[in-house]
Amino acid sequence: MNIKDNDTLQRFIFVSTDIRGEITTLSSSYLDLLALQKYPPQVEWLFGEFLAAASLLSSSLKHSGMITVQANGSGPITAIMAECSQDNKLRGIVRGDFDNLGELSTLQELLGKATLAITLEPEGRERYQGVVPLDEDNLSKCLEFYFYQSEQLPTRIKLASNSEIASGLLIQQLPPSSGDREESLEDWQRVSTLFETLTNDEQLQLSHNDQLYRLFHEQELRLFDAKSMQFSCSCSRQRTENALLSLGRTEVMELSEEQGLIMIHCQFCSQEYRFSAADVSQLFDPPKPLLH
Repeated sequence: MNIKDNDTLQRFIFVSTDIRGEITTLSSSYLDLLALQKYPPQVEWLFGEFLAAASLLSSSLKHSGMITVQANGSGPITAIMAECSQDNKLRGIVRGDFDNLGELSTLQELLGKATLAITLEPEGRERYQGVVPLDEDNLSKCLEFYFYQSEQLPTRIKLASNSEIASGLLIQQLPPSSGDREESLEDWQRVSTLFETLTNDEQLQLSHNDQLYRLFHEQELRLFDAKSMQFSCSCSRQRTENALLSLGRTEVMELSEEQGLIMIHCQFCSQEYRFSAADVSQLFDPPKPLLH
């Protein structure tokens, strides 16, 4: 893997067709997230696929906001979530009982009966969520079904990850712009057939340019500039204070009296926010500004 492709997302188009694509590789951002929690290898790899999926889908955000890829299930993994902002900041988490996973490794074995939710939250605009059953063999196929059901756009996705790298590739057929549906269908079938030949090892080892050349060297491609991806948590002391305020004076005061020191732990980045009795008092009774 070419190191310059690490932690990047790139868009591309097939010239003179109605097919677009995206390719992403996560390394440092992925490792930063893994460093926060100790997951078994098979959980790490699935988490990597969710993060790569969130990176790929973030291009659907045309305005400031967030996209979340989340599954909730009845298996050893009860919840797994990855989110990416319009400015390419990633975070995520996995919840469950990982003590007795043994050889369990497939999507169905790890999540059991589960649903997959894709949530778009554009800032200042209406929130949208699409939910599909998580009953395909892998996350890629579940996401393809989501696009088929929610957007009626033929979409192919490949996700791959190990304990160091998470990678994703997406191609999508847009509505025909020229009106020639037969030609558009032929283009899609040709590109889809080539797309299917990419292996997991190639995704994890080849640079973006090499992957695309290996697959589509007979097609005319335009590859756009890469966007840098990074791990970043949106938690802050201000947001934590707002959460306490939303609980109400009575409940927070009681907590403060019982515990002495209120400690709130961010589940995404492990940041801890502490509030003493004086902090709580000032939160609900801020000092009045001095008059001059």
